[in-house]
Amino acid sequence: MNSNELKTRTKQFGLRAIKLVEDLPATKTANVIGNQLLRAGTSVDANYRSACRARSKPDFISKASIALEEADESLYWMELLTEAGIVPAEKLDSLTKEGDELVAILTASVKTARSHLK
Repeated sequence: MNSNELKTRTKQFGLRAIKLVEDLPATKTANVIGNQLLRAGTSVDANYRSACRARSKPDFISKASIALEEADESLYWMELLTEAGIVPAEKLDSLTKEGDELVAILTASVKTARSHLK
């Protein structure tokens, strides 16, 4: 997968997170979790794009690692939405699967970049 394809996927992930948050019920708990998901889900793309403009391998590793952390955090907030009974698990299946795939891709990318430093 090239960087343009991953940019597209990370942006779509953020847009889907936005849509999910907009559809949450207007409760205090949903608002708090939704705000966290909104921040993390949209941050994946912002940090990956920043990594693509990195000035060095260590800079890339640092920024891509942040994107990875944000993708994993997004998964956590989606788990809470499900486990708190706010959103049915099946409604999140596709977005969770994409989050898992992004975590795997970003993990491999960071590992590869680290191996090239040695």
